Amino acid sequence: MQFLQAPHAQLPLFEVFMAQPIIAPDLQDVVETNWPNEPEVFSELSLRGAAGSCLSLMAPVLRELSQDQGSRWLTLIAPPSSLTQAWLRDAGLNRERILLLQPRGTQSALELTREALRLGRSHTVVSWINPLNSTSRQQLITAARIGDAQSLNIRLG
Repeated sequence: MQFLQAPHAQLPLFEVFMAQPIIAPDLQDVVETNWPNEPEVFSELSLRGAAGSCLSLMAPVLRELSQDQGSRWLTLIAPPSSLTQAWLRDAGLNRERILLLQPRGTQSALELTREALRLGRSHTVVSWINPLNSTSRQQLITAARIGDAQSLNIRLG
């Protein structure tokens, strides 16, 4: 069987891309110029769904953070009421390396989180602040840098 060629010339699919040279930047230049030298100190995790499902998704993250063998704590600020001592135990977290803190009086969770980060006694401070605006996020970043700590905000919704 023979195929008839169309009367006009058409480049095969990949020859179109090969016809014009593509100039890409050197990868080393991109890595060196576009990434900050300082490590990220703030992360945010957003979970939606049933409370039990969200807890199941949080468990491995918190378990890994609780296994840090350094001298500093994993601090949980104003966790949801479903995150109990029994849940921490059942999820396999090292409860001897965890501080659970609740704001008191007129203190907000944001203020307590900032203070815990700034003091530097925790390797990671996990908060449940929702919503978290850009000003508050920047305050947490600044406090984390002062205390040489990591800030993780978990948004449940």
